[in-house]
Amino acid sequence: MSKLQLRAFLYQLAAFGILFIAFRYLIDAYTGLTGFWIPMTAFIVGTIVGPKFQAVRTKDGEKLFMKWLFIKGIKEIG
Repeated sequence: MSKLQLRAFLYQLAAFGILFIAFRYLIDAYTGLTGFWIPMTAFIVGTIVGPKFQAVRTKDGEKLFMKWLFIKGIKEIG
């Protein structure tokens, strides 16, 4: 695993973790769901809404890209 692939994985993990915790709290506070359905729903929503990071090897070298539901297209990260 290259350095950028590791960075993409860590960014993906951090983004999902933050969104999962936020959605879990919101679902617990504002819906009637109980038990197993709270974390399951937070997992699904966090997976759909979360940004996707990927390290890609190009002719200019390896680069890190991000795709997100709320921005148009693919954005190059650092």
